[in-house]
Amino acid sequence: MSAPLLSVEDLRVSFPTPTGRVEVVKGLSFDLGRERLGIVGESGSGKSMTGRAILRLVRAPGRVAAKRMEFEGTEIQSLPERRMRDLRGARISMIMQDPKFSLNPVMTVGRQIAEALQAHERLGRRATRERVLEMLEAVRINDPERVASMYPHEISGGMGQRVMIAMMLIPRPSLLIADEPTSALDVSVQAQVLDLIDELVRDHGMGLILISHDLNLVSRYCDRIMVMNAGRVVESCAASELHRAQHPYTQGLLAAVPRMHETRPTLPVLDRSQWSGT
Repeated sequence: MSAPLLSVEDLRVSFPTPTGRVEVVKGLSFDLGRERLGIVGESGSGKSMTGRAILRLVRAPGRVAAKRMEFEGTEIQSLPERRMRDLRGARISMIMQDPKFSLNPVMTVGRQIAEALQAHERLGRRATRERVLEMLEAVRINDPERVASMYPHEISGGMGQRVMIAMMLIPRPSLLIADEPTSALDVSVQAQVLDLIDELVRDHGMGLILISHDLNLVSRYCDRIMVMNAGRVVESCAASELHRAQHPYTQGLLAAVPRMHETRPTLPVLDRSQWSGT
């Protein structure tokens, strides 16, 4: 059996409060190969903070600790910041929530994608431009030369998401962390963007961590699912087995999802007394 791409053991993230430090991620452990892992849970469950902690994007006064956090066999907790910057983007990329708003409004789309490539590879101007246009084509943008010359305010939300995906994938990373990458899009465009991410991940043999609150979406696009609540993983299962969830919290989340032909007069509410303190 091959070594995991990413291995995390006893990850803890905490922040100070007037009454002392509070942990928002509490002892999370998992291994990830070149597969698609979904992390789901309500807002505040710790799922986004997990992704940021892996990339060492949690700044003081936040504190991150783990018994082990290895990527491609390298312990990343002890890496100097300069080497960590080399790792971010080149080997691990992250698509943030509402990614279009992460684009620089005074730089053209093509220049921003080129910068993401040049930060990790030394290429000539012509080779860089060719890679940028190839990447825009890969994310299904029909007129890449025209789009490359546009500014962020000139493109739609769906196209902005595709541009950010191109920017994150142009260095050809081994792992992509997608944190609610379609939260600001309508349902039809969400499906297109997620189909695109899925296709690119499969074609390039990458690992994927998809962070979302949408159980149905994650079960469709992932191989495995971890369900988080209050900083802890309460259930792990194959995506195909999600409907057979055993934990009351996961069962409650599933029951609260509206159905296409809804006949229930009211949606059920989580009975937190069943799983509080787990």
